[in-house]
Amino acid sequence: MRRAKIAIVGRPNVGKSAIFNRVVGRRIAIVDEAEGVTRDRLYAETEHFGRMFTAIDTGGIHRGSEALFNEAIKQQAEIAIEEADSLIFVVDSRSGMTLLDEEVAKILHRTKKPVTLAVNKVDNYNQLEVLAPYYSLGFSEIVAVSATHGNNISEMLDSALERLPPLDGEEEYLGSKVAIVGRPNVGKSSLINKLLGDERCIVSPIPGTTRDSIDIPIIYDETPYMLIDTAGIRRDRAEKEVVDKFAAIRSERAINRCDICLMMIDVVEGLTKQEKRILNHIEESGKPCILLINKWDLNEGVRMEHYEKGIGEDAPFLQYCPKIFISALTGRNLEKVFALVKETLGANERITTNALNRFMEGAMQRNHPPMIRGKRLRVYYMTQIETNPPTFLLFTNYPDLMLGSYKRYLENQFRKIWPLKGYPLRFELKKRLQKQTHEGDVSV
Repeated sequence: MRRAKIAIVGRPNVGKSAIFNRVVGRRIAIVDEAEGVTRDRLYAETEHFGRMFTAIDTGGIHRGSEALFNEAIKQQAEIAIEEADSLIFVVDSRSGMTLLDEEVAKILHRTKKPVTLAVNKVDNYNQLEVLAPYYSLGFSEIVAVSATHGNNISEMLDSALERLPPLDGEEEYLGSKVAIVGRPNVGKSSLINKLLGDERCIVSPIPGTTRDSIDIPIIYDETPYMLIDTAGIRRDRAEKEVVDKFAAIRSERAINRCDICLMMIDVVEGLTKQEKRILNHIEESGKPCILLINKWDLNEGVRMEHYEKGIGEDAPFLQYCPKIFISALTGRNLEKVFALVKETLGANERITTNALNRFMEGAMQRNHPPMIRGKRLRVYYMTQIETNPPTFLLFTNYPDLMLGSYKRYLENQFRKIWPLKGYPLRFELKKRLQKQTHEGDVSV
């Protein structure tokens, strides 16, 4: 049985995102006093007394607003209303009922879907008289709630869930989580829309349009994935708005919880400090990465191999990342994206200890470690302790003798045998105890 979808709707700044966060039990939506902070639809899987459902947060509906992106926000809300099975209509008890509330109510009545009217910011039960005017909106289910204190959130969900129509069976989306990351305005939302064939995300030439990270299920070539569209990570000095700082945190969290990253860069502007910051976080998080070089249709006079070599010199980790030259606008090479995601995720297999020790013996014989303070590094034994990221434990005589340059040499030699494209490698060193012995020591 597919999961029900409940959309939280209403005019701007009535507390929809705060209620959404209460419903899902964690801070996903950005909550801020400014109008228009929530722009795209946000989805989260959650449950209420054992019943699983999908909560959808939406931007505020305001037909006459001059706020930035208002028309696109309204369109996103209307799409959420269309796909939802049940609706929670949020109004603000403190500001009172407005003409805009009445207009939203008319829109919801036309859907013929069950609507629960949530009168927000009722912080104590002595304020219940504020509900009276809202009965004129024509909804039978009215609940006084407080997103701040959590009052009556459970009762609100009871109302929204108990009147759901019968749902047809539908396959649930599982599969790998794919985060699309990059600085603002490199085309992440355009890529999502092109892949989906659906205007799921707002696309704009103004940097920073997407502020929340959005989970989007998709099935490609009979394989399910969860796309995570993230807000672009800005430079610290450019994070003037609190919501932009939250967006950077959300983007980093998306990297932390994904299975693989699609890192987008703008071919015209090249690899900037912002991209390097994101790449460092991807590498430190141990996530595999595929580089999507966008807007290749705008590039003139530069060969692909020369471009690849240049960015590899700027960021060594990129030397080992698969790369696709794409155009999110025209769809160039986008058919290769999921095939490469599947190939990259499937290529990471555990390497046998015997093979690792044969590799280490050969690598150290070809290039002996340098003598340092009258001592030379010896590696007695190598084994793999993690596959994601690929992590290898090296038992040595003196771990502090492993120079960074020699470690890079071992990594380069390693990748000649096991490329593990897209994956950062981790070599951890441990001092071998004096009496410890291992069959097949590879000391040199």
